[in-house]
Amino acid sequence: MTDQTASALDDDEATGNEDESERVRWPTRRLFILGSAGLAVVAGAGIGAGSWFGLAGDEGPAPQAPPTYLDLPEITVNLNTTGDHPRYLRINAALEFQDERVTDQIEPVLPRVLDTFQVYLRELRITDLEGSAGLYRLKEELVRRVNMAIHPAEIDGVVFKELIVQ
Repeated sequence: MTDQTASALDDDEATGNEDESERVRWPTRRLFILGSAGLAVVAGAGIGAGSWFGLAGDEGPAPQAPPTYLDLPEITVNLNTTGDHPRYLRINAALEFQDERVTDQIEPVLPRVLDTFQVYLRELRITDLEGSAGLYRLKEELVRRVNMAIHPAEIDGVVFKELIVQ
């Protein structure tokens, strides 16, 4: 081989190596760019979700005072039945609320609250009280009726201490 041929081959190899190295570098750059963009999207979504659910930030949840309970007298009513055998419901419950001042607003109207409870409970059937879903509906309806009776004050829930169907 002559020097010209050798130098021509070296030039071709050099050019071929540059093309090949350029081909190798471009997918690596593309992969790096796409990976960085993907990482930025995932990080942004994580920060957004954290702030949405209140996980990010310096301030934590404000501590709440423990709830206040007002015991109601025991209520016994006969249920709405179609058979000859009467069925009874006995409830021992308490009203739950956060603001202690609600007690002062409930006590004057407590007879009205108990009346609304009894009127509603007497219309219940045994099937209305079946399962946890039935008790949940009963609680929600009692809360709604209490809140209507003591408006503008509000309670948070009714807590059953005892519930017996005979």
